[in-house]
Amino acid sequence: MVSIVIDRTAARAHEGHNHRHEHVSASARNGSSEPLTMPPVSVNGVSISRKDIAAETQNFPAVNPGAAWYAATRALVIRQLLMQGASRLGMTAEPQRDADGRVETEEDALLRALVEREVETPKADDEMLARFYENNRKRFVTPPLYEADHILIAARREDGATFGEARERAASLAAVLAEQPERFAALARDCSDCPSREVGGSLGQISPGETTPEFEAALAGLTPGEISAPVETRYGVHLIRLVRRIEGRRLPFEAVRDRIARYLEEHVQFCFITPIFLCC
Repeated sequence: MVSIVIDRTAARAHEGHNHRHEHVSASARNGSSEPLTMPPVSVNGVSISRKDIAAETQNFPAVNPGAAWYAATRALVIRQLLMQGASRLGMTAEPQRDADGRVETEEDALLRALVEREVETPKADDEMLARFYENNRKRFVTPPLYEADHILIAARREDGATFGEARERAASLAAVLAEQPERFAALARDCSDCPSREVGGSLGQISPGETTPEFEAALAGLTPGEISAPVETRYGVHLIRLVRRIEGRRLPFEAVRDRIARYLEEHVQFCFITPIFLCC
């Protein structure tokens, strides 16, 4: 066990001149331990559950589970310290709604109010925003669009026999199409179990996320005119033909300027908060 001592008084003069230490119980931080072996964590007597830490690890990809566990624990410790600071100050805050209509939680509202009150962060100017935009071009590109056709042999994975038959039918159709790819639309009309059979299997334009992961992965690997090998999804077995790929376009700076400004402001606030509330 390692006891991390956090002295917030040095950074917060209005809380008095006497040093007050806050003790956070945590496990060894070398990142080598498995998460399930980690002991409980508490911040000034307030426990952070293993369940909460496990959920938070999803936000911290790492080379091993122990490193992810520690990063998640650190983030939750910071959050708990902030909540305790807001409580001592007697703060309250009304949840706000963002531009997309999402309402922040009461905790997030309180943390936002605390940061606005206690942390003075520099505002990014247009030059900084433009530089971030130019240095992160891949972030500001619309997703590609695919025009595709497919043939679906419907079956449920839970029904092993039926799914096996679907595999066999799809394999037979794939063999025919390997020799006669021009028959795709006709075979879709005759054999597909999808309503798209009425239009030769055409699915129109598809964006990433609109189909199953297996279907999308197969589609992304095709070149225009190419027909996939049988692809299994929860709906059955598919044969997919890519008609056209429309590459994503770069979003203009003005369209993403506000988004970049919000991101940089949040990032700077986090960088200011970390050394103030967690010295380890």
